[in-house]
Amino acid sequence: MNEAITAIVGASARRRGACPTLTAPMRTGDGLLARIRVAQRRLTPRQLREIAALALNHGNGLLEVSARGNLQVRGLSDASARHFAEAVSGLVALESGLVIDLSPLAGADPTERADPRLFAQALVEGTRTIAAQLGPKVSVVVDGGGQISLAALKADIRLVAEDRDCWSVSMGGGSPQTMTASGAVAASLALLSALAALGPAARATDLFPTREEGRRDEAEALIGPYVLRDGAGYGIALPFAAMQGDTVIALADAAILHETPCISLAPRHGLLLDAANKALVIEAAALGFITQPDDPRLRVSACIGNRGCASGLIDARAIGAALAEKMPMGQHLHVSGCSKGCAHPQRADMTMVGVPQGIGLVIGGRASDTPDRIVNESGIAFSLEALLAREDQ
Repeated sequence: MNEAITAIVGASARRRGACPTLTAPMRTGDGLLARIRVAQRRLTPRQLREIAALALNHGNGLLEVSARGNLQVRGLSDASARHFAEAVSGLVALESGLVIDLSPLAGADPTERADPRLFAQALVEGTRTIAAQLGPKVSVVVDGGGQISLAALKADIRLVAEDRDCWSVSMGGGSPQTMTASGAVAASLALLSALAALGPAARATDLFPTREEGRRDEAEALIGPYVLRDGAGYGIALPFAAMQGDTVIALADAAILHETPCISLAPRHGLLLDAANKALVIEAAALGFITQPDDPRLRVSACIGNRGCASGLIDARAIGAALAEKMPMGQHLHVSGCSKGCAHPQRADMTMVGVPQGIGLVIGGRASDTPDRIVNESGIAFSLEALLAREDQ
């Protein structure tokens, strides 16, 4: 196992367009970034604590929870990435192959319309022989309904339960079709086989007419209490998707103290604390985690910017933190270090993007759009207030 990890991590080239993985990290402005696909997105507090300690020992200590609920560690070196991968592989169960997104509460959520796990397992089994031929970004969302929304996740195939044996299936962003569970599995496997035959560059949008998924950016993290079939828990989130390792260790220690059995990684940069009591939630808030659904930081998306990305021209997260309270409830601010707009690919009410001349302001658009105006950093708060006031008129 160690020799295999060494060989994989030691190879500097990754498939073009491939997402970072534990054994094939991505080079960024602050070193290598490794993405950990934790099986079922579930960790014990001790496992989370150990991963945070490894991030401090082998990287720069910054951990992120991605929009899809994957754990990421930043600042690894070519040498330390191998040791980090070996340690994590021996610590937690990992997923590989086709990316299939489920609710982290799948099977335990009493409000779900159908349990998506058997459905997902059928897709895993049916794609074992073709997974290597699928593109690295090909993904499937299997949404059984319930307390965790997966509407914000982009997917080649989206399956949404209408009831236990009736599923809405959309491919490539096309119009959904209603099918039985067995029919939905067969249709999904047929499309995945077609994509594999076309090669790793193929996506479902190549085969089906597309439409913009207008509601994808409406789903938010689950912040607050949730129910389980055999208990309850409390959802929190990482501000701007990131937290330092020592803070994550402090949260894990508090979870151990309060006998929290499981911490799940959730979409939209969330953490689900099973059996969390009020004291644990208070401690999480004191550590800087988002614990209330009206926290103004939820109104802002921001990438790491020039603190950790070679393309970043501004400190996006610092700017986002400074401006969060100025954003009205129901509106969203995107602060992007560059025009790629990684933190929020969709349109936002207001976008601030780093450009060579300063900070570009885009109203109702994306980071890649031509800015409506350009300001310097000292003037962004005034400009934001003026633009919001104009929009209210």
